[in-house]
Amino acid sequence: MKILHTSDWHIGRNLYGRRRYEEFESFLNWLSGLIHTEQINVLVVAGDIFDNTTPSNRAQELYYQFLKRAAASQCRHIVIIGGNHDSPSFLNAPKQILKFLNIHIIGAALPEIEKQILVLKDDTGKAELIVVAVPYLRDRDIRSVETGESVQDKDDKIIKGISAHYTKVCKIAEQINNNLDKKVPVIATGHLFAAGGKVAKGDGVRELYIGSLAGIGADIFPEFIDYVALGHLHSAQKVAGIDHIRYSGSPVPMGFGEALQKKKVLVVDFFNSDASIKEVIVPVFQRLSQVKGSLDQINEKIKELKQDNLPVWVEIIYNGEEIPADLRNFVDEMIAESKIEVLRIKNERKIDGILKAQDDKNSDNLKSLDEMDETEVFKQCMDINNIPETQQKELSDAFSMIIKDMVEEI
Repeated sequence: MKILHTSDWHIGRNLYGRRRYEEFESFLNWLSGLIHTEQINVLVVAGDIFDNTTPSNRAQELYYQFLKRAAASQCRHIVIIGGNHDSPSFLNAPKQILKFLNIHIIGAALPEIEKQILVLKDDTGKAELIVVAVPYLRDRDIRSVETGESVQDKDDKIIKGISAHYTKVCKIAEQINNNLDKKVPVIATGHLFAAGGKVAKGDGVRELYIGSLAGIGADIFPEFIDYVALGHLHSAQKVAGIDHIRYSGSPVPMGFGEALQKKKVLVVDFFNSDASIKEVIVPVFQRLSQVKGSLDQINEKIKELKQDNLPVWVEIIYNGEEIPADLRNFVDEMIAESKIEVLRIKNERKIDGILKAQDDKNSDNLKSLDEMDETEVFKQCMDINNIPETQQKELSDAFSMIIKDMVEEI
């Protein structure tokens, strides 16, 4: 039996204002082909299907077109869990209809925790796989709020809450497996930040919980779990070096910082109870290139890209010693009559000059808006209004909680 593990599609995501629907469509078409060529039996998508909680009509169209193709293939089951970017209500809305196509949706944690355990059957009606389908666990799913609790108290409750959730649901799954005529492989899902996980600059990985939570340990997954399919981090990686606990990563680069990464999906082949894991490289559907250096270095790199004569989106970061009179015109002249599109130009030399004119308190915080998330903007507002450092931590936590509540209520 073969399982295909993917996650973090982020359908609908823009890159500096540039729409990427053709790129997402190409990936989903490729994935449909892979399901056929690899003879995949179960597809697992570990969260963040969409980039936001209100996906556009085009994003929805791509999603449902893919599900239609996948359900019509030899793939017997599709399991989709909600991520922190997804709207549980949106994902869950068609779940009863999709269930008739053996598409199983778990958009959010369920009150009846046993309903998160899926016993998937083969064409003869016999159990072939148990999936402990745990989605992104929201604050309200795993902890109660108490007046006067510290940030550390919140962190401890979150860790204990997530661990308790997995302990409970995995125990039920183990009992179900023991009661079968013949034990079958058991996999678990999750959308979380595992301790030691690696991220790339500008990849858009959003903080999951309020406070300083660094990550969840691999020990929350019991030893009897044969494979753990994780989502949230965009770089494909093992957790704590454990081969069967994996992030598949995002299938397309989320930003220029990921331009050189090899994107992957994972094929897990169960023979009896042993799992072999194969990494499949995802083709590049839209070339990205980050060009950094002096004017001469940028010019040389642009020449190389022009010689390739292939469409490419470029981010240029200038950090030379001289201050060019008009960097934009310089770049426009270099890329003239080529297939290069420059989506962003960052003049670090100019920023350094501005920073020198600022006092030390504010200089480290000067960024352009396209480099900051809402939390960083709020921090700059506090600095500008001279909010004392002693108050900033509490205000930042309160602001982050408001933002999370706004997102999670959708």
